[in-house]
Amino acid sequence: MVIPFNKAYITGKEMVYIREVISSGKISGNGKFTQKCHEFFEDTYGFKKALLTTSCTSALEMCALLADIKAGDEIIVPSYTFVSTALAFVRQGAKIVFVDSRPEHPGIDEDKIEPLITNKTRAIVPVHYAGIACDMDKIMALASKYNLIVIEDAAHAIDAYYKKKPLGSIGHLATLSFNETKNISSGEGGLLAINNEKFIRRAEIIWEKGTNRAAFLRGEVSKYEWLDMGSSFLLSEINAAFLWAQLEHLKPIQKKRKEIWSYYYNELRSFASEKGIILPFNPQYSTNNGHIFYLTCKSKKQRDKILNELKRKNINASFHYLSLHKSNFCKNKYSELYLPNADKYTSHLLRLPLYYELNEQVLNLIINTLKQII
Repeated sequence: MVIPFNKAYITGKEMVYIREVISSGKISGNGKFTQKCHEFFEDTYGFKKALLTTSCTSALEMCALLADIKAGDEIIVPSYTFVSTALAFVRQGAKIVFVDSRPEHPGIDEDKIEPLITNKTRAIVPVHYAGIACDMDKIMALASKYNLIVIEDAAHAIDAYYKKKPLGSIGHLATLSFNETKNISSGEGGLLAINNEKFIRRAEIIWEKGTNRAAFLRGEVSKYEWLDMGSSFLLSEINAAFLWAQLEHLKPIQKKRKEIWSYYYNELRSFASEKGIILPFNPQYSTNNGHIFYLTCKSKKQRDKILNELKRKNINASFHYLSLHKSNFCKNKYSELYLPNADKYTSHLLRLPLYYELNEQVLNLIINTLKQII
C-alpha cells in the first residue's frame, strides 16, 4: 500500500452539479454556481465582495492591479511562502522587501515589519501559513499608521479565525486557494475577497478583462466596453460547480481534518519533546483549520533522512517552501539578506500526509514508522 501525501476529497455531488452546468449551456463563468459560491463566502465570512478566480495566484495579481502597484513601489512579504505571494507584485515592477519568519512558527515575524517600512512601501502581504493566523492587530495598526494596504494571503486559511474574525476578512483585500491540495478544492481555483468597498467596482472590471460586462449582465448598463486594465480572471462555471459541492460539505470536511491533525499532535507530543522535534505552534489568538501538520526537525540531515525512509516504506511526506530570498530568481538581489528562521524552516520542516480519507489504522502506521525512523 502506498500512502499519498495528499488526496482531494470528492463529496459525490461534483458530477451532479457539473452535468447541470453542461445541460444549462452556460459553462464559461459567472453563472448560477459562481453566484452561489460568492454568496456563501459573503454570508459565511462577511467578505463585502467575493469573486471566484482561476487561482489564488490570479487573485493576487488582481490585488496588485487594484492597489495600483508600479515600478519602484515596495511590498513587504515573508520570505517563507509560495512564489505567487511575491510574483504578483514583481510583475508590476515592485521591489519585494522580505521579512523573516517567527522563531516558533513559519508565519511572518510581525515585530520585524516596521523597521522595513519606507516612503516607497505600498502594501504588507501577511501569509497565514498552515491556516494559523498572523497577528493581524499588529499588522493593521502598522497599515493605519503608515497608510498602507494589507493583502491577506489566506491560501491555506479557509474557515480559520483570528480572535473570532475569519481570516481573509480583516485586510483590505485577501486571497484564498482552491487548488487540489487545499481543504476544499475546485481542482484549480481561487477567490478574491474585498473588505474595503472602494475596491469593489474596479475589481469587477479587472475580473472581466477590463470591461463592465458584470454590470451589463445585471442590466445596469446597455452595453459593455473596455474601461481599465484586466485579464481573464473568471473561474469556469464547471469548476464553480465542483467547488459548490465541496462548500456544501465544508463542515464535515473541516471536522475530519481537524480530528486527523489532533490525532497526530496527541500521539506525537511526548515523543517529539523527548527527541527535540518541534510540533506546530498555535498562538492563543488563532484557531487551527487542519490544513497542514508539520514537524520542525533538528537538522536538514535528519529531515532528509526521515523523508527518504518514509518514502522507502511507501509513505509520501514532503518538505515545503524554499526561502524566496535565496531562490535562483532572487539570490543575486538579496545576497546579503540574513533571515535565519525562514532558512531554518526551509531546511528543517517536514509535512506529514493529511487528507480526509486517512483512518486511524493508517495514521498509526505513519506515526509508528516515523517513531522508528527517528
